[in-house]
Amino acid sequence: MAGRGKRLPAPRRTGAEPLRILYLHQHHSGPGGSTATRSDGLARALAAQGHAVTLACGRYDGAVSGLDGPFRRGRREGRLGGVRVVEFDIPCGNAMPLRGRAGAFLRFAAHATPLALRAEFDLVVASSTPLTVAIPALAAHAARGTPFVFEIRDPWPEVPRALGGVPRPVLAAMESLANAACRRAAAVVALSDGMAETARARGADPARVHVVPNGCDLHAFGPHVAPWRPHQAAAWECLAVYAGAHGRANGLGALLDAAALLRARGEHRLRILLVGQGAEKPALVARADAEGLDNVTFLDPLPRAALGGLYAGSQVALHLLAGLPAFAEWTAPNKIMDGLAAGLPVVTNQAGRAARIVATGPSGIAVPAGDAAALADALTRLAADPALRARMGGAARRQAVTTWDRRLLAERFCAVIEEAGRRAPPPPRALAGVAR
Repeated sequence: MAGRGKRLPAPRRTGAEPLRILYLHQHHSGPGGSTATRSDGLARALAAQGHAVTLACGRYDGAVSGLDGPFRRGRREGRLGGVRVVEFDIPCGNAMPLRGRAGAFLRFAAHATPLALRAEFDLVVASSTPLTVAIPALAAHAARGTPFVFEIRDPWPEVPRALGGVPRPVLAAMESLANAACRRAAAVVALSDGMAETARARGADPARVHVVPNGCDLHAFGPHVAPWRPHQAAAWECLAVYAGAHGRANGLGALLDAAALLRARGEHRLRILLVGQGAEKPALVARADAEGLDNVTFLDPLPRAALGGLYAGSQVALHLLAGLPAFAEWTAPNKIMDGLAAGLPVVTNQAGRAARIVATGPSGIAVPAGDAAALADALTRLAADPALRARMGGAARRQAVTTWDRRLLAERFCAVIEEAGRRAPPPPRALAGVAR
């Protein structure tokens, strides 16, 4: 029997034995939802390699776990695509106030921690955001020595600090949690080089930091998908689609500014579609109505299959964020990947990584963030030149197939997970004395 205060050792892995993996992603969604499906694809890829995967999530707005049974004592579970899915009855969404979202983050961490502690998992994957998902992983590491992989989808607290509005004590707590997660992880998976740099700056072992970006879903998006267009779209209109969150970080006010300029110029060839939801959507809809922006159409969030059809029926994909310099290297947006997979030219208002991706094709046009005139000019240029759209769209699809196929990126992710599962990091400093 272990003595008081001693760490219980986690099982050691040798060779290529299957791993028992707990994948924590509060905002997980399967293909039936309207949000990103990265965790679903990666969990299924791990299961296809023979690993036993349990994926724990909450109830995120627009997400569909795939489970349809009733919640009992705040949770339900089942097997989907070879993965055991545990869903906690914890609602969360971008339209919630900050206090409500923070409460949901902490409740999920509280529910997931006993799962990480009680089950005999060989490895935990903690996928952030939210950053609080690292709490169960750190708890299992401290109590049982279970190695964990920290996956950074958005760098926190860097992004909340850049956006502002978060109290200093909360940012300080985030800082400590992010430092602990990066330093104690057996591996860190970042979605961009910029995110990887934040992990190294927080003390992560550079040899254990890996970049596995978002990829293209070549099944849901592409020329093989049957197209459709909303009833508001005239047959002659060029459709430019933005699909994603309508929040403060997305800077969609600049898109309405561009729509107003296009209308003032008498540009009738182009319609802007905004698909999704978020805290800023009511104000955006009210503004479009007040200004008579009849070249803008708002749509509710769409399941991935329907979204793929809308992209197939559109001519331009939009990737927009607020004008924060930090976003240039910290983002790995699905919007660009979906546009490339659909074979559409992409207009982005971000410098750095996003601009480099569209320049590589060249598969799109990059404009300065917040520059409504430049955005309107780019849209006008594409609306007026079908041959340019075809060239850029063809280059976009080639990039998607040769560079960004998410099945190839899933292989890289699986290799990182398997390597992390074969070796545990040194015990945390605070516990090293009692562990001896």
